[in-house]
Amino acid sequence: MPHNRKPMIETPTDVGGVPSDADVTASGLASKVLTPGTGSEHPKATDTVTVHYSGWTTDGRLFDSSVERGQTISFPLSGVIGGWTEGLQLMTVGEKRRFWIPAKLAYGENPPPGYPAGMLVFDVELFGIN
Repeated sequence: MPHNRKPMIETPTDVGGVPSDADVTASGLASKVLTPGTGSEHPKATDTVTVHYSGWTTDGRLFDSSVERGQTISFPLSGVIGGWTEGLQLMTVGEKRRFWIPAKLAYGENPPPGYPAGMLVFDVELFGIN
């Protein structure tokens, strides 16, 4: 039996670059709302959030996904890459958003072994704020 498994997560067609209809912040973080949220509260950088996420490199390689693992993840916003700290503060509970995170807000162009380089694309769904 072959071990070539197909990822459960489809690669978005726009991972190769920021689309013209994306919102871009002063830092260069780009995003697009995929599903509007149901709440009005935005997380702060000091909050802990619960999310589902999938991350791709710009060549379409899925490098990490809580969705594939079937388990949400909770973490303090102060302990993740800058693009996540900034981007999740734009979201409300129930929202799903796609982020195009420039290298300077991710792991950089020459990251530690095992981490992806360059611009990264993430789909993030916010489930909770603590």
